[in-house]
Amino acid sequence: MPLIGHVGSQSGASRASGFRPLGFEFAAARWEEKSGGDALKQQCRWIMAEFSQKRGKHRDDDPLSSAVDFLLANARLVLGVGGAAVLGIATLAVKRLIDRATSPPDKDDTKAEQKSIEESWQELSLLKASTRAQPKQRRDDLNQLQPSSAQAPRAPEPEPPGDPVVMTVPKLGPSPPTPLCLTLQERLLVFYHNRVVVSASDVSLAKQLAADIAREVQNFLRSKFPELPFGDLSPSSTLYDGLEAMAADRACLLVPLVLEPSLWSFIPGEDTIANDPCYWVIRRTQWEYFPRGSSPWDRFLVGGYLSSSVILEVLRKVLVGSVNWPAIGSVLDCLIRPGVVSEELLLEVQHDQLELSIVIFPTAESEDRVLLAKPQEGLLENLWQQDFYQAEVSKLRELDGADSGARHLCLRLLQGVCRRHPSLNRLSVSHLAHVILHLSETETDWAEESLADRFQQVITELIGYLEEGSLPCYFNQHINLFGSLHEEEIDDMGFTLYNAMMAPELLLS
Repeated sequence: MPLIGHVGSQSGASRASGFRPLGFEFAAARWEEKSGGDALKQQCRWIMAEFSQKRGKHRDDDPLSSAVDFLLANARLVLGVGGAAVLGIATLAVKRLIDRATSPPDKDDTKAEQKSIEESWQELSLLKASTRAQPKQRRDDLNQLQPSSAQAPRAPEPEPPGDPVVMTVPKLGPSPPTPLCLTLQERLLVFYHNRVVVSASDVSLAKQLAADIAREVQNFLRSKFPELPFGDLSPSSTLYDGLEAMAADRACLLVPLVLEPSLWSFIPGEDTIANDPCYWVIRRTQWEYFPRGSSPWDRFLVGGYLSSSVILEVLRKVLVGSVNWPAIGSVLDCLIRPGVVSEELLLEVQHDQLELSIVIFPTAESEDRVLLAKPQEGLLENLWQQDFYQAEVSKLRELDGADSGARHLCLRLLQGVCRRHPSLNRLSVSHLAHVILHLSETETDWAEESLADRFQQVITELIGYLEEGSLPCYFNQHINLFGSLHEEEIDDMGFTLYNAMMAPELLLS
């Protein structure tokens, strides 16, 4: 048989040059023509190609491999195409075992095999871990916090294949303590001590600066206007009544005007063309017996009435242009500057430890009424605004003294909240005090233990007054304390408080 004789007689040179017998290639071609299964044909081609590659790699070193190659190359002539394919598949398996036993291990094959073994053990570990039934949790364990995914212990590394696989359950460490959820009462007290309370040193320093400046202003006015009977200037603000909040940065100086009772009469604003019960006019009387010039205050008359705006303008000129504030500041170890832009008589004091704003108000008193000269416009230009601050403080102190209540504490908390939120800055101490006084008529429990409930009630009541656009004065129901606020300001304040009604602690953040 020429084909057999040709294959068997090929030299080493022809084998080295890559000569390949036609046994497997021809069998594969005939198998593809007769077989109808695509999967079987693909598998056969892969097996034959791999065998041919392996055969060409090791046939020079192994005589047995050369004999097998010779047998397979000519098997199709004896067994036919189908038999040659089956014989090739069986022989390939035996051949791979022989090659693995006789040839040195390949580095790539060793790494791949080791990797495959490791993956198999990992899959086995995961399979056993997933099929293991989880023990039931005890009732006590339900109260413990579960560790987060970021802190969960890693799965144990797989052990070598020779040892039995033991799944170890990691022990959970002690759970961190559960953070305490503060109640609104506790949050209010924390906010009060951390934010609202002003240090005693700052309060004492602010009082001292205000008193020293009041004495300097009083001496200047008496020397500048010796004919005008000014009373003793007295500082008046929350600093002196224990109602300061957040910072000791505000004070007022009251400049009393000593008026002759027989020459001046106080007329409520509702009886004037302004028709506003919050304001008063001071009218000059007894013209037939005491003509103009009989009173030193006649120089400030406008249309027979003592004009608050004229007095403010005169005092502004002398306090801004005539007082040597740098010299006074150097004596008091601070910097004092009069407010030029502000409509009020304002002094800005800068000290190393604090900044203080002092507002000066000329005042006129009659019986139990205190009238302030504040900048006004239009029909209210010459009128005097009634001040209820001292009456508010006295009434709150009286109520707290009767039932050991915490109205002062609640008022300071509300001040701190309003000063921290820009939209609530227009709510003054008087506004908040009157809301508390109105609520005190219906609510009797003002103990400190009920501070959170009263705080929420004040906010609810304040929202109601803002919705109506009217806050009646506690001492005069005809006076609307919201009368000086714009509609946009009322809307902003109401919106802020309404959002915080369901979560009052938001006002403390």
